Amino acid sequence: MTHFTKLPAVLLLADGTVFYGKAAGKIGTTTGEICFNTGMTGYQEIFTDPSYFGQIMVATNAHIGNYGINKNEVESGQIQIAGLVCKNYNIAYSRKQANESIQDYFQEQNIVGISDIDTRQLVRHIRDKGAMNAIISSEILDIDQLKAKLDQVPSMDGLELSSQVSTKETYTFGNEDAAYRVAVLDLGVKKNILRNFDDRDVYAKVYPAKTTFEEMEKDFSPSGYFISNGPGDPSAMPYAIDTVKDILKADKPLFGICLGHQLLALANDIPTKKMFNGHRGLNHPVKNIIINHCEVTSQNHGFGVVQEAVRASDKVEITHVNLNDQSIEGIRVKNKKAFSVQYHPESSPGPHDSRYLFDDFIGMMKK
Repeated sequence: MTHFTKLPAVLLLADGTVFYGKAAGKIGTTTGEICFNTGMTGYQEIFTDPSYFGQIMVATNAHIGNYGINKNEVESGQIQIAGLVCKNYNIAYSRKQANESIQDYFQEQNIVGISDIDTRQLVRHIRDKGAMNAIISSEILDIDQLKAKLDQVPSMDGLELSSQVSTKETYTFGNEDAAYRVAVLDLGVKKNILRNFDDRDVYAKVYPAKTTFEEMEKDFSPSGYFISNGPGDPSAMPYAIDTVKDILKADKPLFGICLGHQLLALANDIPTKKMFNGHRGLNHPVKNIIINHCEVTSQNHGFGVVQEAVRASDKVEITHVNLNDQSIEGIRVKNKKAFSVQYHPESSPGPHDSRYLFDDFIGMMKK
């Protein structure tokens, strides 16, 4: 295990708030939009979720790193968060299945973090003031210098990031002789989504973000299409909105998760908006209003669909509603084989209440 001396570090928020703590990970400087995740476990899956690309993650759980790093518990090929903020950064770990410490992992992947700050105070501040840009540094401690660097960071509003995290080459996942073939538009897909498809006798082919419907159809003749989760502002992705429109026009079975949900809304003339704080955690209650059933869900999004526009739309119907804030968590397109949810039914980490949605998609392709 790497010997690690805790050097001082600074976290500066865009509104001028400063937190002093200790360096975690690589010594350096990083910037991004600061947000928090309320999950009690699954830190490695959170670090590697492409939907967090460009974001500094505050962990609300008091201990991070305590069960080490296991090479199998990743949602993508690398760490995607821009930086980590936590209370206790545990380099020593106590799990036989772990391959290395969090410190070795962060140093290998050049991730800068800060620990030993009051994360409760920080989260309360973000809850009141909203998500905003921030900078962490363990090499520059001068606040004016940090402020100058932070002023250069673009707002997440209007930022297109999916093409940066998407696969560059197509690849397949699962058994070639499976009963169903699904084309996956990779806008930042999580590995556990692909595993859930594989578990249901689906052979998936994963395509770069800017692949057109015609290209996927010609190349793979899939039974259905999946529009993945991913980072950034959905309204800055006209290429993906056009692809979704083309899939709908051809009346192919379509399932969208998270960013895929927002794109399905945009393809039906329903606008999206940047949320004040977003939903990030493993315990968000959602009601399926079709079957009058409540599920506890795993969530990760900073944008959402405009509630009033969904309710006024004659193109879609609401299937799921968030019980905390009444935001729209699921829609289906009238007279089409297309539906989406805002949350993560593959839930890695998180509860398995919503896995039935994969079965619903299979049922749609069966018909």
